[in-house]
Amino acid sequence: MKHAQGSFEVKLAPQPAAPGIEAAALGRQTIDKQFHGDLEGSSLGEMLAVIDKNTGSGAYVALERITGTLGGRQGSFVLMHSATMTRGAPALSVTVVPDSGSGELQGLSGTLAIHIDAKGAHSYTFDYSLPSE
Repeated sequence: MKHAQGSFEVKLAPQPAAPGIEAAALGRQTIDKQFHGDLEGSSLGEMLAVIDKNTGSGAYVALERITGTLGGRQGSFVLMHSATMTRGAPALSVTVVPDSGSGELQGLSGTLAIHIDAKGAHSYTFDYSLPSE
């Protein structure tokens, strides 16, 4: 298993609900990220979320395709996010979608952790593996 770390900036843009499902009251946003550090690149994706403003409980799911360089290898891959918030206590899983790697990142697997400091700055740690060269 290899380890990567660095920082990223994220832009979330609210989007309208898909026609016909407005009553579900799900929030929908696009994701646009820039990664720095051991992973250099950018990503685009989409997120669906729901939150109870009274309790702070909620959840989100997201998919994002990252294109860039990881450990000196170029390509792209998809991350799947699955998160819950139970009365303010977060639980988050971010996993590489199997067989989503392309270019020199074919066969990539792993999990990514997102960290947000007190000032709102985002960073990541990424434990991953690639097939032997």
